[in-house]
Amino acid sequence: MNIAILYGTETGNAEMLAEDIQSELEAEHDVECTNLSDVDVSEFDPERFYILVCSTYGDGELPASAQPFAEKLAVAKPDLSSIRFAIFGMGDSEYEETFNFGPKRLAELMQVYGAVQIGERVAHDASGSDMAEDLAFPWAEAVIAEAAEALGEAA
Repeated sequence: MNIAILYGTETGNAEMLAEDIQSELEAEHDVECTNLSDVDVSEFDPERFYILVCSTYGDGELPASAQPFAEKLAVAKPDLSSIRFAIFGMGDSEYEETFNFGPKRLAELMQVYGAVQIGERVAHDASGSDMAEDLAFPWAEAVIAEAAEALGEAA
């Protein structure tokens, strides 16, 4: 499957996880990893499945590298109705009121322009005992299988 992993990060943790997911998947899939700040919103490809990895910053805001992406979407208002994506969040539940808000806002923004979310939004809790990749790898395999079915491809 042709997969783009797009990450939004403040301190680099989402970038590292995105690269780890890429390494995990690239033996079986065509995978590219890109910072959301570098994404041209007019170049979304309906034949590609998008995996978004995003952290939360401050009081539930999008991280610095995702903010330009959100602004580009708001200006371009692209039709993303042929785009399928899944999203993995990173946060810290010690900030209970804003835990995982960045990924939630990013998913909602994609959906405003018609993109269809595949699978559940999963969140890694930095306060927990699980490693992010221990949650992300099986989640990625599951959403890829679901996306392949939705896109009519073999996973």
